[in-house]
Amino acid sequence: MSNFETGSNSGEGRRPIKRALVSVYYKDGLPELAKTLHHAGVEIVSTGSTASSIADLGIPVTKVENVTGFPEILDGRVKTLHPHIHGGLLADTRNPAHAAQLDQHNIAPFDLVVGNLYPFVEALRTTGKTEDELVELIDIGGPTMIRAAAKNHGVVAVVSDPSQYGLVIDALNDGGFTFAERRQLAGEVFNATSAYDAAIAGWLAQVNGLATGNAAELPGVIELPVATSPAVERSRGILREVETIGAATALRYGENPHQAAWLVPSEAETNGLAHAVQLNGKPMSYNNYVDADAAWRAAYDHQLPAVAIIKHANPCGIAVGLDIAEAYRRAHATDPLSAYGGVVAANRTVTAEMARDLAPVFTEVVVAPAYDDDALEVLRAKKNLRVLVMPGERPAAWTEKRPISGGTLVQEADQYQAEGDNPDTWTQVAGAPVSPETLADLAFAWRAVRAAKSNAILLARDGAAVGVGMGQVNRVDAAKLAVNRANELVEGGSAGAVAASDAFFPFADGLQVLLDGGVVAVVQPGGSVRDAEVIAAAEAAGVPMFFTGVRHFAH
Repeated sequence: MSNFETGSNSGEGRRPIKRALVSVYYKDGLPELAKTLHHAGVEIVSTGSTASSIADLGIPVTKVENVTGFPEILDGRVKTLHPHIHGGLLADTRNPAHAAQLDQHNIAPFDLVVGNLYPFVEALRTTGKTEDELVELIDIGGPTMIRAAAKNHGVVAVVSDPSQYGLVIDALNDGGFTFAERRQLAGEVFNATSAYDAAIAGWLAQVNGLATGNAAELPGVIELPVATSPAVERSRGILREVETIGAATALRYGENPHQAAWLVPSEAETNGLAHAVQLNGKPMSYNNYVDADAAWRAAYDHQLPAVAIIKHANPCGIAVGLDIAEAYRRAHATDPLSAYGGVVAANRTVTAEMARDLAPVFTEVVVAPAYDDDALEVLRAKKNLRVLVMPGERPAAWTEKRPISGGTLVQEADQYQAEGDNPDTWTQVAGAPVSPETLADLAFAWRAVRAAKSNAILLARDGAAVGVGMGQVNRVDAAKLAVNRANELVEGGSAGAVAASDAFFPFADGLQVLLDGGVVAVVQPGGSVRDAEVIAAAEAAGVPMFFTGVRHFAH
């Protein structure tokens, strides 16, 4: 029995991307993606304004109407709904019968689909939209297109959000997507379309409840229901709990589109991210808030102008500079690939210079204490970029809450300690005295490593992170990741950098990875029963090492 007949994909390798269908409402990240596809030799087929945007870049693009032999009609309601498009999306090219039918009807298959949907949910949150206008924002061709590709994930990859464009770039460099990656992307599509359809159904339910006879009698603006995903029915208890806590704001969705989520600001702690004012962009999601909070903490940990770039609650760049624009450029240089689709926080007013540097990079959220008028003008030109201004000074102390099954954990937030975090209180346990410049880099690295999930190792040079190993289950792997990322991504690599470890080295093996990588000084809490072994390894290498006596795990 053939692989097609059994549906077996587990052993399949990467499938090259030769032809892509690109049709997006949100144009964020499109120029970089289109250029990357073109440079990789991918044929691009596109619709309407997306095709025009790509053509304006000087990149060859085939309009859908040239594929179908039929123009877009009904004010764009019908564009991709045609056998020459959906045949290419739904044909399983591993099936000889499908391949033969493609040849018979002169249909070329697609290997990649890039699409996102009309902003129906966002429109519900705005004022001035009539019912007819909302109806026009119910996407039909878009969901049909990405659902078709998702169904056919055995051979077609589909990305449904600009935050996933980096995955396409990685896949092009690696020779295509694996089956597991295509299946994961397909799941994201069905999550997104499920939430999208649920929002429409919820709106129509509300409209029907308001109707007294004729739909024209309805108010011009329909408010978004409190929750707009299938998870609502499974979350009644959560919603009741949220309502008893205080005023709650429904978010776009939770960690995944099928999860409902809410923001519940604290009445006691008013200087945190929950009280930030949004000046621009799409509504915030649960993940946006999680990453923005991590970025805010990381940037505000530093006294000099500092910028942190966060992805999935971990730093992919942290740096200080003489001004905030320099800090941003240096933070972005740590890992430009991972910064794509990241969240940026600055601890100073965002200037026009920083805004111009940031604008070409696809960014989800920017958080800062203030923005120059010229900077806001630059950032607001990116209509989907979420721009948040913090409400006040960082609080001196605050509590953190984390739900667990059956209850809630509460703790004091991890703050900078006068004893242990100040280099003046450190104990040098190995090596010769260090220069003021090296000590300053160690102090920066020690502040910065607190932003990375444990186990964490951070390498730094000249006030900027050059390699971060985070979230590993052992310190050796964290050290290897930090060194490897520095050597792959940053000029000069790990050689000459300093290193900070968020907790002690239980053995000398993790430290040895850093020593072999050429680090010139190390700071760590100390406190291991094998500290003597670790100190001896540093002494043997002639590398200065400091103990702080303070640990900074971040779970």
